[in-house]
Amino acid sequence: MTNKAVVQPSPTDPVLLRAEELDALDAILPFARRDQLATLLTDEDVATLKHLAKEGMGANTLRALASDLGYLEAWCELATGSPLPWPAPESLLLKFVAHHLWDPVERAEDPSHGMPAEIEMALRAKGLLRADGPHAPDTVRRRLTSWSILTRWRGLSGSFTAPSLKSALRLAVRASARPRRRKSKRAVTGDVLAKLLATCAGERMVDLRDRALLLTAFASGGRRRSEVADLRVEDLVDEEPVHADPRNSVSPLVPCLTISLGRTKTTTADDRVHVVLIGRPVVALKQWLAAAKIDTGPVFRRIDQWGNIDRRALTPQSVNLILKTRCSQAGLDREVFSAHGLRSGYLTEAANRGVPLQEAMQQSLHKSVTQAASYYSNAERKNGRAARLIM
Repeated sequence: MTNKAVVQPSPTDPVLLRAEELDALDAILPFARRDQLATLLTDEDVATLKHLAKEGMGANTLRALASDLGYLEAWCELATGSPLPWPAPESLLLKFVAHHLWDPVERAEDPSHGMPAEIEMALRAKGLLRADGPHAPDTVRRRLTSWSILTRWRGLSGSFTAPSLKSALRLAVRASARPRRRKSKRAVTGDVLAKLLATCAGERMVDLRDRALLLTAFASGGRRRSEVADLRVEDLVDEEPVHADPRNSVSPLVPCLTISLGRTKTTTADDRVHVVLIGRPVVALKQWLAAAKIDTGPVFRRIDQWGNIDRRALTPQSVNLILKTRCSQAGLDREVFSAHGLRSGYLTEAANRGVPLQEAMQQSLHKSVTQAASYYSNAERKNGRAARLIM
């Protein structure tokens, strides 16, 4: 039998070299995406991402930029036969809009309308395209924004403010007629949260973790799943106990701690924002940390099927899966709930309980009064007399 020589990859293989360069961003980019991004991105793209990381760009923002850049590079190569040009000409920006926002009615009559079938199939084969029909307008706007940001960081200026692009985007959004979908169809309000907590009332490690996670995420203002996953013991600061009823000086004292969030989606690292946790969520959080013997590093960690606790933090996707799993166990439809429902549920519950909007926003850290007020408007309409003229 002859032994066949195993062909080793060249040490100068550009894809492997880019993969090694991306290893430097392993704390930000998921390992599973490293090899795919190495094939999609150019050397200049990787250098730009590393520069942004060095400049202190937030991990969530950098992940989104890397993902969008990978998609743009793949789409451009398929659509034009060339890598993404810097800066992108106005015609390429218009082509991107035309390929992603189109009229479904026109597409039924003219198959050439919108994204060409061969490009769509190639993107699907790469796992980069999953949506059926035109893209969500917010997704297209976000990718154009990422494109613009990356162009500026390269010291270039593009045509992103061109009147023709603004007009094309406006008309395409109207033609695509794709309704905006909520991140969570239903809010995780107090009654829903109680049902979820009932499923993790036991003393198993997974129950202790999930109970602490749900209570902490909700009571801290409806934290985003990425913020929950990124939470570290070093972010927790014990405070003096406070009265259960702040208006009653003889009410029982309950534990209190503050959570430092650092940079969030709507803040910068310089904001040094924090939220307060009081009472039952603090107890649940400390029970989990004590039982898991966690005194440093990630707060919420993976647990294997044998109950062993990993040193690694949960991913944002895992936080979402935990909520959906608990929904199934509680007999709720997991398809209508997601981790973002904790955020909308917090404000909805605050409105139902008569908590002033500004006070709730201090905890939820919403920047937009308009967005936060929408939950209060819905609560007032449901509790008001205007919808009860005929009963």
